Amino acid sequence: MHQHYRPKDVEASAQQFWQERQSFRALEDASRPKYYCLSMFPYPSGKLHMGHVRNYTIGDVLSRYYRMRGYNVLQPMGWDAFGLPAENAAMANRQSPAQWTNANIAYMKGQLQALGFAIDWQRELATCRPQYYRWNQWLFLRMLERGLVYKTTGVVNWDPVDQTVLANEQVIDGRGWRTGAPVEKREIPMYYMRITAYTQELLHALDELPGWPERVKTMQANWIGRSEGVEFSFAVEDCAERIKVFTTRADTIMGATFVAIAAEHPFARRCADDDPQLAAFIERCRQGAVMEAEIATRDKEGMFTGRHALHPISGERLPIWIANYVLWGYGEGAIMVVPAHDQRDFEFATKYALPIKPVVKPAATTVAAQPLERAYEDYGICFASGELDGLDYAAATDRVAVLLRAAGIGDKRVQYRLRDWGISRQRYWGTPIPLIYCARCGDVPVPDSALPVVLPEDCVPDGSGNPLAKRADFVQTPCPQCGAPARRETDTMDTFVDSSWYYIRYACPDAAERMADERVRYWLPVDQYIGGIEHAILHLLYSRFWTKVMRDLGLVGFGEPFTNLLTQGMVVAETFFREAADGKKSWFNPAEIEVEHDAKGRPVAAKLIADGAPVAIGGIEKMSKSKNNGVDPQALIDEFGADTARCYAMFASPPEQSLEWSDSSVEGVSRFLRRLWALGYELRAVAADRAPTPPALDPGLVAVRREIHGHLRQANYDMGRHQLNTVVSAAMKMLNALERVPKEAAGARAWVLGEGFGILLRMLAPITPHVCHALWRELGYGEDILTAAWPEPDESALIESEIELVVQVNGKLRGSIRVPQGATREAVQQAALANPAVNRFCEGKAPKKVVVVPGRLVNLVI
Repeated sequence: MHQHYRPKDVEASAQQFWQERQSFRALEDASRPKYYCLSMFPYPSGKLHMGHVRNYTIGDVLSRYYRMRGYNVLQPMGWDAFGLPAENAAMANRQSPAQWTNANIAYMKGQLQALGFAIDWQRELATCRPQYYRWNQWLFLRMLERGLVYKTTGVVNWDPVDQTVLANEQVIDGRGWRTGAPVEKREIPMYYMRITAYTQELLHALDELPGWPERVKTMQANWIGRSEGVEFSFAVEDCAERIKVFTTRADTIMGATFVAIAAEHPFARRCADDDPQLAAFIERCRQGAVMEAEIATRDKEGMFTGRHALHPISGERLPIWIANYVLWGYGEGAIMVVPAHDQRDFEFATKYALPIKPVVKPAATTVAAQPLERAYEDYGICFASGELDGLDYAAATDRVAVLLRAAGIGDKRVQYRLRDWGISRQRYWGTPIPLIYCARCGDVPVPDSALPVVLPEDCVPDGSGNPLAKRADFVQTPCPQCGAPARRETDTMDTFVDSSWYYIRYACPDAAERMADERVRYWLPVDQYIGGIEHAILHLLYSRFWTKVMRDLGLVGFGEPFTNLLTQGMVVAETFFREAADGKKSWFNPAEIEVEHDAKGRPVAAKLIADGAPVAIGGIEKMSKSKNNGVDPQALIDEFGADTARCYAMFASPPEQSLEWSDSSVEGVSRFLRRLWALGYELRAVAADRAPTPPALDPGLVAVRREIHGHLRQANYDMGRHQLNTVVSAAMKMLNALERVPKEAAGARAWVLGEGFGILLRMLAPITPHVCHALWRELGYGEDILTAAWPEPDESALIESEIELVVQVNGKLRGSIRVPQGATREAVQQAALANPAVNRFCEGKAPKKVVVVPGRLVNLVI
């Protein structure tokens, strides 16, 4: 055993030991309880970042902890390998996305292995491999057969120069990120998955997930967006057509002053047939991104169609406008506009000098409505509304529904915000959609026997359209039904498809003939899922949807994929920059900066280490390439070792909260591990006397043992609620206690040290597995700490012979006393009065009353 801690040697030795014994190979064992711990798999971007380190360390700590608790643990790893970043990198590097992706996977896998994660690498998968995405295609066809996949037109961002569809993130200020061309909204045929068939179940089943954070469940519920309201249709003057709308504020219906429709609405197009100006406006609306958030915040524009609708109750003529803030993809693509009670409508009406008619006022208000400065959007009492006058929201809504039902044009309805999932992507690096287009037979599914439809891996995108469409060897194929020349679909699937079921495939990654086999019944659902809050909606919602589809197809026997969910916080760090005259900022890495702090440790000034030039302090932000405030995990491992990186990631903050990076704290954790090793080196000569009962202990050793077991009890409680930072804190306190004990080769001190150090190593083993593995073996505790049982506190060690009581005089704290456990009331009173500090405040007077709260305090009333 080396006298000094050498992380590289210690970690290499431990990892070789685990690899040779296949220590983390997970096999089904019905005799043991299972624990499936899964962290969201990474995109192979090239290198791990500190967010990865934190995320996967949390999962690894829990996996190792439950293994020591006797569970059969599965912790797998794979790669979310398809996606647009690979295409962009391929264009930049002039290589195929496959080459770039595979190289990144190899490098990142080495980084994960260097961190010592207890991963079963025999279950490794990558979503870009045909043996995986074959089953994407297979399930797509099963869903197509059952009507859960369908084809219709969808609105996309279209770059007219590159002739390609852009993701919302690729549209910058209304222009394509690569060409700078104005982006158009274009309707193209797309495939959709009918997630709305499961809307109610997806919503209601959230109540059956007690292991999920309430915040995530609320976000999903809001995304699904259940709304109760009234649906009705406006008649169009001099026309047989009707315009359908849905409103959650039927109580404001008498305040409607016009109708607004989306530019894509069929009625808008018909109005533009003989109106060039209207047609030009519609075309202008078609430019720009289709992202809801962007549409909601951009300048509101509109144009009168020249047509009128008729109010369904009053019969009043209401002008029909085309408005760019009305979304065709949500609701009916048309709205009843009540400017007095909706702020967006208010701003639009003000801009175009349209009528604003208040019809709802606060319940306590008796004064007639004054001109509004902004919309009144709260509930209240109806006025200026005919027979609705005096009714509150609920009563008015009921009455409006009755009137519309009687007229045969509307009724109450529940509506959901959730829309079907458009999965078609006009891109290369993704799962090919398994359909063939034949002039005779139409759209023909690829037969199961011909799956997978393999994606050519030698394409190098150039940014001008989908390279698959240019590959005759891919596109041209005979029709499976008639044998005539036909062509393949060149769209690929949304990459969220890949991540919607990977957690199931981990249970049976080698199943050649089935998407899921009987091993899924043993391992699933996932017991603990870990990932960022940014995945709270789409990934988690789509995964829940796919699980329910697979359940209904008889492939799995459960409806919810993840029993417990932990959303870890971000890793953040200080930012530093210098701003040029043109306003552009150059960002500097914290490693390049010398920072001056005030008395409270806050940064007040900063300068470059290289030349002393001052730089501005930008504040704490998420680690990112754009702000250059990231820390390279590999550099951290090279300097301090993997165990230091792991321990710091757990110690710096609770898992759910953001971790603020601190170089000094990293160095502090490194010192802690060096102290741990140093104590182990001192104890190498101590006989590992772990007899069932301890020898007679003097009061000092009793106190040390009580402290050790007290910290263990607290750590066990904290581990159960995933407060891993306080588990590390307890270990640090435990080490402090052991360092105070004089070292002896035998006897009572040796026994306490041997027991305490064994507890400390097992408690730290999930967090710093390499150093604990080495010390466990070197000190003769056993061959492999992985097989050791998790320690439990000895309750007898926690019993105190004496207890400390607070002493009050007339309710004010005046001192404290120590009395034997179980001391009588009289003994407690006598000890309190004998205390010099307390006696001084009694001024020689006998107490009128003595109040004793057992185990806590004694109050003397003078």
